[in-house]
Order: sequence, then structure tokens, then C-alpha cells
Amino acid sequence: MKVKRVTREQIKIGETDLVLKTDLREHELSKFIIKQRFELKNYIRENHDFLTSFEPVLVGEDNNESKYHIRKSISSKPPLIVKLMARAGRKAEVGPMAAVAGTISQLSMGYMIENGAKYVIVDNGGDVAIKTDQNVVVGLYAGESSLSGEFGFKIKYRKTPMGVCTSSGTVGHSISFGRSDSVTVFADEASIADALATSIANSALGENDPDAVQNSLDRAEDFRKIMRGVMVVVGESAGTLGKIPKLVKTERRVVLGDLFEV
Repeated sequence: MKVKRVTREQIKIGETDLVLKTDLREHELSKFIIKQRFELKNYIRENHDFLTSFEPVLVGEDNNESKYHIRKSISSKPPLIVKLMARAGRKAEVGPMAAVAGTISQLSMGYMIENGAKYVIVDNGGDVAIKTDQNVVVGLYAGESSLSGEFGFKIKYRKTPMGVCTSSGTVGHSISFGRSDSVTVFADEASIADALATSIANSALGENDPDAVQNSLDRAEDFRKIMRGVMVVVGESAGTLGKIPKLVKTERRVVLGDLFEV
């Protein structure tokens, strides 16, 4: 049953801890997520490299495309969540687990839309999938940087669905080899945006903050064709590449886990 009022709820299942905003009051998203997690864990049980590899992994029928530097998996019939994660990892040149949070957000958004939602924001620990019928603002959270929580990205509903995913070398539990406060990627799919954010953030290295930003943007240049844009923040330095949504001043500080305003 659809209602005009947008509701907010938190869904926590194992490592998945997401915030959902939607106009769909009755749904079974929790059961859907449990199913996705079950399929992923079963696959990993047979293909442990899928969990541990920092390099792209080919799955199922994609094994025929294998190159010497890409690991093969064993299973020939991977579930959709595995296919999306592996595809994102290949495109971003990282391991598939770099895309797990964004992929769950993306699949959750798709599930809600299929069940009649017109307004869906799924935030899985800063990896966001959006499909709305009105404009929204997604807050910029960048650790200790003075830019953190002061600005947001205005997302126009006509530009959705969209994935908005952030990786950080200073905030959160995700593995990053760089020292960015935030690398926020905008792409058509949250799975792709998540993997790209990790890949670009890994290059946030240099003797000073401007160098780290520039090295990240140089890396992002390799992926220009598969993303809309990216914003990199390291300390008090920031830079962008491609087309990012308009930056706007937020009315309140945002914190991780409370990333959006309407």
C-alpha cells in the first residue's frame, strides 16, 4: 500500500545496517535482504577468494573471459548479487567485496520500486541508492575536514535512479589504502559507484593533501566513462571530476548514518 507520507526506518541484519526512506509503508525488505545475504554467504562458502581478493574476480559464465591477472571462481551459477559485485569490481579494478554495500543498496532500491515505491532512498553505511519523485539533498560527510556536514549535493529527481557512494581512509571500517577523508562517486548504479569510490580512494596518497587529491583525480580519469562524477576531500583540500550535483549549504550538520535532507 502506497501512502504520500515518507517514512524512515532502520534495518540491521548482520553487517548490513541501512536506513530506508520511502513512501511505501508495507513491504518486506528485511526478508529480501536476508535472502541476498544468504545467497552471497553460500557463494563465498564455495568460493573463498570472492571474499578475500583485492583483485577483480570472474564468476560463472564470465570465466571464459579470464585474463591472467583476474582470479576465477568455482561456481558456475552465481546469484545476482554476486554477478553485480563481480561486475563492479572488474570495472573499477578492485575486489568484488568493495561493492557489497552499494550492491545491497541497489538491489534493495530495485525491490522497493518493483513493489510500487515512487520515493526510495537506501543508505547502507554511506553507500546510497536513490530513486525519488522529488529533489533531495545528500549530505557530504568527510571526517574531520571542515567541509564535513556543512554542504550537501542537491539531487534532482529526474536524474534518478542514481548511486551515491563514499569511501574514506579516515572514517569507517572499510579497507582503504589511501588517506582521503571522503571520495564520493556518482554513477547510474550504486554497485559501480561503491567499487569506484574504493578504487579512487586507494590513490589518495602524496606528501601533502593537494597531492593526494590530485592523485585521486588522476585515478578517477581512468573511469570517467562509467561514472557521472566524483568529489575528493583530503583535509582542507578538495577537487572534482565530471558532473557532480550542485553543492548547497545544509541547514544542519549531518553525521554518518543520517545523510539526507528533503
